[in-house]
Amino acid sequence: MSFPSTRAVRQSISNLFVLLVVMAFCLAAQAQVPLTQISSDPFTNPISDHATEVEAATFFNGNTIVTAFQQGRYTGNGGSSDNGFATSTDGGATWTSGSLPGLTVWSGGTTPRISDPAVAYDAKHNVWLVANLEVYPGGQASQPMLVSRSTDGGLTWNNPVSFGPTYPKPDKTWMSCDNNSGSPRYGNCYAEWDDNGSGDILYFAVSTDGGLTFANPVQPAGGPADFGVQPLSQPSGKVIAVGADAFDSNIVAVTSNDGGATFTANVHVSNITFHHADGGLRDLVLPSSAVDAAGTVYTVWQDCRFISGCTGNTLVMSTTTDGVTWSAVTRIPIGFRGAHNDVFLPGLAIAPGTSGKSAHLGLTYYFYPNRTCGVLNCQLEEGYVSSHDGGATWSPETTIAGAMNLTWFPNTTQGFMPGDYESLAFVNGKALPVLAVAQPRVKGAAWNVTMNVPSSPLVDLPDTFSAVGELPIRNAHSDHPSRTVPVCDSCEEKD
Repeated sequence: MSFPSTRAVRQSISNLFVLLVVMAFCLAAQAQVPLTQISSDPFTNPISDHATEVEAATFFNGNTIVTAFQQGRYTGNGGSSDNGFATSTDGGATWTSGSLPGLTVWSGGTTPRISDPAVAYDAKHNVWLVANLEVYPGGQASQPMLVSRSTDGGLTWNNPVSFGPTYPKPDKTWMSCDNNSGSPRYGNCYAEWDDNGSGDILYFAVSTDGGLTFANPVQPAGGPADFGVQPLSQPSGKVIAVGADAFDSNIVAVTSNDGGATFTANVHVSNITFHHADGGLRDLVLPSSAVDAAGTVYTVWQDCRFISGCTGNTLVMSTTTDGVTWSAVTRIPIGFRGAHNDVFLPGLAIAPGTSGKSAHLGLTYYFYPNRTCGVLNCQLEEGYVSSHDGGATWSPETTIAGAMNLTWFPNTTQGFMPGDYESLAFVNGKALPVLAVAQPRVKGAAWNVTMNVPSSPLVDLPDTFSAVGELPIRNAHSDHPSRTVPVCDSCEEKD
């Protein structure tokens, strides 16, 4: 009778331990986290879908987190009754919320509708900013954005500042500030929008006084037609702005080396290979981008190039240090090559002070557990993964919220809408996502879509999975025809 060697026994114990750890990760990945509601739509004006809150944009500085979102979404022609805000000054333990004043006719302003909030913080001037997009359903020309300012840490807000000439149909605002204290452009804040009335021609304007005034708008060289271009500042003061082209066919970038006075022509980052989500979800491909402490820019978007037959999306990533040369597109290993579900609408953030091979990335997204579903059957869930090595390896998935039927979200002419993007903050190295959570709606009653955060910041699971070395499917291509009209947030068209 023979017995296994001590070495063999030890190896078996080690294998069993690894198996138990993996099983524990899988169980953790399935668990939903407790959520805290931080806001709800206060309006009751006619036509809008009440009570709905969607599309949170978030920024953070230290223990202060400010998020802004649409309240009372309209079905036709886009926009909402107002943009709301929620602010925490203690790392997400408690929140102050409300509606931004002076924007729409429902909040003391003159604009009929508002949309697309984008949050920024200007460290030099110690002011919080929210860029807001005016929406005129009749197509009236308007200024590119209204800028709400807070000088008390995001707890109260002044009536907005407007600037710039009018445009036929400005769309998709973004804003960010250079908070690198050693930068020659420290305190510059960069506003971005496109003019859909002219085919999504891209514009930027810079403020050097905390959003009180803005310089005359400028177009990048060649007048590119782009959408959702997010400006990010490197420690050197260089601006790298990443977005999609006007037809949602390519990821592109422009750069500025002179504080926003001029921008380069488009640089091609990657084509977009895209699967349209089932069930009538509004799923524009807007990349989510962030910059680490050393200036490397990471951009993430939904893509199907790694999925055979383009039957679902996973999330992919590319990086750059100069805005010109970009890394090869890599898959973020969420699930088994993404084939077990459909993943979309990412929100990326990087923990302050981390960079390079130690960059701490947090990534949220919506997904379908079953990618083949009908309007009445599509169950939308919210997931989170993290990386502590600059995206070389990633954690198992944590499910933040789940089992939300698409029809619980407000409808638009482009589909059911949880938002065109989402967002998260980092507090003491832990992620705190802000997300729209939908509850069942009784026929004829008000909606029930509110803003929520995890009751405690998320605890990252260990980096476990890697997709390094994976190659896209040969001749991968989108499963639908190219768009025939430029991308637009507040348009009637759906193609």
